[in-house]
Amino acid sequence: MMKRRKQKLETIELKFKTLINRPRKVVYKYLYLPQMLMRIRHRREMLRFYSQFINQGDLCFDVGASLGNRTEIFLKLGAIVVAIEPQSVCMRQLKKKYHENSRVILIQKALGEKEGEGELLLSQAHTISSMSKEWISSVKSSGRFRRYTWNKSVMVPMTTLDKLIEEFGKPSFCKIDVEGFEFQVLQGLSQPIRTLSFEFTPEFMDSAINCIGHLSKIGFAKFNYSVGESMRLALPRWVTSDEICKILADLPHKTIFGDVYAKIPLTTSGCVATNLATVSDD
Repeated sequence: MMKRRKQKLETIELKFKTLINRPRKVVYKYLYLPQMLMRIRHRREMLRFYSQFINQGDLCFDVGASLGNRTEIFLKLGAIVVAIEPQSVCMRQLKKKYHENSRVILIQKALGEKEGEGELLLSQAHTISSMSKEWISSVKSSGRFRRYTWNKSVMVPMTTLDKLIEEFGKPSFCKIDVEGFEFQVLQGLSQPIRTLSFEFTPEFMDSAINCIGHLSKIGFAKFNYSVGESMRLALPRWVTSDEICKILADLPHKTIFGDVYAKIPLTTSGCVATNLATVSDD
């Protein structure tokens, strides 16, 4: 038994030494190509998924643009993108990437309920910097981001979704990913748009319920959600605000995060309904 195990280990070691001594193109094939193919596959899934919301020439808002992951997809679908990102470290990369792209408008601000200034709490991972102390406390307590800290902060200028609509027009699609500050962002929106998404996290589900309540009040009638980066709607049909709240509250695994999608009804001709009360369910 011991002899066979030793021979097996020696065989594995020999294969590894052979691999690292091969030409670079072979190492690339076995180590890097699979990762590249996974990224390409995920990008295709993102294009397929967002194509149901975005058409050529549409205006999109990317709120919490980070390094432009979603902005890139929206552009590929032919959209004009207003990318909003308050972090300087991210905005430098966005400017470097899109400064010559006439279809991208970069706004280095945060969004909230009203214009002014707000405190942005910075993490060593830019993807979890946040303006919500409550959200940070929740994810710390859950242990999901136990390795991270938010020891630095910076004051940033703030505007609202209504102000952006006033300046650039009403978007066909708006993605919001602001690490627990989604409700405050949505409170700065007083009018419905065609489709909108916002992130939810298991530790902060009450905020997601509040977001849905606000969206329902201003005219959003249908809701769905996706889990993680699945790039698939979890429900076979769009549901009401009451139904989506119950579904989210009853999710079996308290580690599930994802995005809620909200839309307003369309008439049979595909136009946005002006009288929401007269439009039947999809």
